[in-house]
Order: sequence, then structure tokens, then C-alpha cells
Amino acid sequence: MSAIKTVAVVGCGIGRSHIFEGYANHPDRFRVLAICDLDDERLKKVGDEFAVPIRTKSFDELLAMPDLDIVDICTPPGLHVPQTLAALAAGKEVVCEKPIAGSLADVDRLIEAEKAARGRVMPIFQYRWGNGYQKARQVVGAGLAGRPYAATVETHWKRTAEYYAVPWRGKFATELGGVLVTHAIHIHDMLVGLMGPIRSVFARVATLVNDIEVEDTVAASLEMESGALVTLSCNLGSAVEISRMRAIYENVTFESGTACYSPGDEPWTITPVSTAAPAIEAELGRFQPVHRRFQGQVEAYHDALLSGGELPVTLADARRSLELVTAIYHSAETGRPVELPIGTDHPKYHGWAPKR
Repeated sequence: MSAIKTVAVVGCGIGRSHIFEGYANHPDRFRVLAICDLDDERLKKVGDEFAVPIRTKSFDELLAMPDLDIVDICTPPGLHVPQTLAALAAGKEVVCEKPIAGSLADVDRLIEAEKAARGRVMPIFQYRWGNGYQKARQVVGAGLAGRPYAATVETHWKRTAEYYAVPWRGKFATELGGVLVTHAIHIHDMLVGLMGPIRSVFARVATLVNDIEVEDTVAASLEMESGALVTLSCNLGSAVEISRMRAIYENVTFESGTACYSPGDEPWTITPVSTAAPAIEAELGRFQPVHRRFQGQVEAYHDALLSGGELPVTLADARRSLELVTAIYHSAETGRPVELPIGTDHPKYHGWAPKR
């Protein structure tokens, strides 16, 4: 098995970031063999920037390439499921941007397809790779944080009419949702990674900032399986753009920085109670830094490909994130709390778009 994996990136918008931050930083692990986009100018610009030898508008052409290991899907969300299924059927490994699907039913289709395929699917949740967040995870994983009590999570960004002028944005059919699936999904994934599974959700959603079909404002209250209580706040009209998490435990309080697109990065404020401070400080003294964002995720991905071990992000992780999305939409629509987990008999199992 070759140590260098060949990659085709499909969609050169966010796909450029995958190359620039991720693959290009690991030339001993990955080679970007091809890019695919419908825009000639973008194909040329990104292809020239990274000296990519194959540039095509045809997704099918990529799938037919025998020397291609990985298909990295960075297309509009409505294309993620059919393209992931096609790439699995072609025997490729798959990397896919969020949201990976528009329903829990579609995620479950991908899980079943992956079981029968040669390749596997790694969803993108690059915000996990930040040294501040990873330090908090290490303290919790070592059993030093104690009982979780409460948390607040804020996603307050700015998106204007110009942003939504892109034809596929702002519509359930093509973007699959609003602030929940496009902007806040990363830090909500981080929350569950730190504080554990969710038991129930009560939420309200609204469209207050832009003239769009999807939501741009959310307020949600979560009860975690641990008994901890969490509040989520999302809005896309904020003049001050921040992503922020504050998690309070019996023995320590964690607070992230406020950088929108890298809330996992240092500095995080980690404040232990006096009795727990020596053990927590000793644990943090053993911390091994990680590369941030895409660079860290694809590095861990390459390790898993070579070892055959579990991928750093799995379809089960993606399902968990979309289970929260489904619960928030259903609670907002019904005005009632929603219990998790969500099974095949749930009214929104096949899609969370609100009734019109």
C-alpha cells in the first residue's frame, strides 16, 4: 500500500481550503491529482496555484480514474449524498464537507453503503483540530473535569444579501438549511465531543436578518445525558462576529476564544478549582500539540488509512450532528421538547425542512 494517497477535490471554492490548509501541507502523505469544477476560471486558478495535473468538469471522469484513491467532495450540500454514493460505488475513499446529508434517512443510507464498499467516508469537522479544544478534551478524557454542569455556545456571525446571492444558498433544497447546518454545525459538534450525548432539545428558529428561505437565528436549550444544561445561540446579523463556548464542570471551567472559524485554537481559558489544579496542570503538561483545522484532520485521516483504524471523523459523528439539527427544527415547529435519539419512526427522519 502506497504511503502517498492521490486525491481529487470536487468543488474549488471551499475545496481550495482543503488543498491549501490540508493536502499541500503533507506532500509526503497526499498528492492532489485532479480537481473538478464547473467554472473554467476557478479550475485554471486553483489548478495553476497548486500545479494540479488533471482539471475537469466531469465528476464521472474522476470516478473512472484507476489511480485515484480519494474523492474529496466540496460541492453544494444538495449534491453530497448522490456524489458520496457514486464515489463509494466506484471503490474510492471519500471525504465530504458538511452537511453530509439533508436527513437522517440519507445519513443511514450512506452508513449502509459504506458497510458494503471498499472505501470509507470521512465527514469534515476541522474545527476539532485546535490545541485549546484538544486540551479541554484531554482533561475531560482523563476523568479530571468531574461532573458537567452547564455550557453556553454562541455562533454570532454576519451574512448579508451579497452572500445569499449565490443561487444555491438560502434554500432548503440546495443548502439543506441555514445557520444550523452551514455555520453553527461545527461548534455544536465540538460541544457534544466535550460534554457527551444529548437527551432532549427545546428550540425556536427564525429568519430575521435576510430575505431567505432558511433560518438565520436560533435559540435552543439542551439537556445532556449527564444532566448538564446547555444553551445555544445562533445569529447571522452580528456586527461583532464570534464563535464561543463556555463549559462548566465540577472541577474546571473551560472557555474558548472567539475566532469565528477556529474556535478550537488557543488561547482557551482553563480554570480549575483549587483542589483539582495540581492534577489538571500535570495532565496538561503531557499534552501533545496538533496541527490546526484541515491540516490536523487530514493528517489523522492519513494515519487511519494506513493503519485501517477508525477514521478521525465518522458517519456516526455526522449522524449525531444532524440528529441535533433535526431535533431543533422539529421542536421549533411543534413548540415541544424533542427526545433523542431519533429513530426511523420520527416525523422528520426523512427530512427536516419545515412544513409550508
